[in-house]
Amino acid sequence: MLIFEPISKFNRLMKYNWELPDWPNFSYNLKKIEGMLYAFALETGEVSGILKALPDDVQQEALLQTMISEAIKTSEIEGEFLSRQDVMSSIKNNLGLTAVPEIVHDQKAAGIGKLMVDVRGSFKEELTIKKLWEWHKLLLGAVKGINTGKWRAGDEPMQVISGSIGSEKIHFQAPPSAVVPQEMKHFIDWFNATGPDGSLEISSAPVRAAIAHLYFESIHPFEDGNGRVGRAIAEKALSQTLGRPVMLSLSKSIEANKSNYYKALEMAQLNNEISEWLEYFVFTALTAQREAKSLVNFTLIKTKFFDKHIGRLNERQLKAVNKMLDAGFDGFKGGMTAKKYISITRASKATATRDLQELTELGLLLATGAGRSVSYDLNL
Repeated sequence: MLIFEPISKFNRLMKYNWELPDWPNFSYNLKKIEGMLYAFALETGEVSGILKALPDDVQQEALLQTMISEAIKTSEIEGEFLSRQDVMSSIKNNLGLTAVPEIVHDQKAAGIGKLMVDVRGSFKEELTIKKLWEWHKLLLGAVKGINTGKWRAGDEPMQVISGSIGSEKIHFQAPPSAVVPQEMKHFIDWFNATGPDGSLEISSAPVRAAIAHLYFESIHPFEDGNGRVGRAIAEKALSQTLGRPVMLSLSKSIEANKSNYYKALEMAQLNNEISEWLEYFVFTALTAQREAKSLVNFTLIKTKFFDKHIGRLNERQLKAVNKMLDAGFDGFKGGMTAKKYISITRASKATATRDLQELTELGLLLATGAGRSVSYDLNL
């Protein structure tokens, strides 16, 4: 694991990256991360190969779970917790996987689901102002008081701050709003020029994604939602450079240690020599790709498990097992209990106890604990 020291160790009088004379001409040395870049290429190729060998329904399920994870985790990084069911329904609706569109109660979940599908579906296209503004509207269109689909404006400085009122700590201050349109024009030109066959092509997918994310976050062009749009840009850069939609959740890997993410980003915004930022980001992308391989393997196991046991379950048991499987390879939080089973199936306590006992005897569930503390996990 990479560890970054708090920014307080640095001279607070230092200029930010965009204030330096070499902005935005980032420099870096890849020697230290050559091994990780090679490993990322191997893992990406292996996941792609595994997916191609799987049935279409298993591929679709793996894709769905990856997109759900990315949608939920990119929101959690910003302290926003969305309903997994709403996010899943939104993504399924936008992928055309539902004969009748499923109801999505939370409009934020509806927006992030649509964004995930659009990022994946439009990865080959050049980046444009119009596309970024569309993504911003999808993310924050349901939030009152936010100017969506336009760059930030006003004379107040855009600052990234933590701490309580009176003891705030400024982590970063972005360029003034007046220069954002010009800065974003330069950014979009750079992004498109560094793509496949571009005049400034960057052939390494994680390197291009890392720079794109840092560059965008340093401009911080929106009033809110910059982190989520910035991670969508990183995914677009990965997919576009690889030449196929990437199968990983970068945000899941980031959220697992988001303090490291913020520290790495904060340090990178003090200098335009970004070797250390690339080390952090490539490590994170490699971790995400390895987790994606585990998810693909889980999806295959899940499909085989379901096919094997579907004829042996009653309607209540089927509903509960499906709920557990939908939790993904991280598992059903806290395991299944009689209380949760009753909530899911509306069964009586006696029926719930009998159903869970049957599932255990069939070998579908593994019991942990005893008495009122007993819980059950899928025996995959």
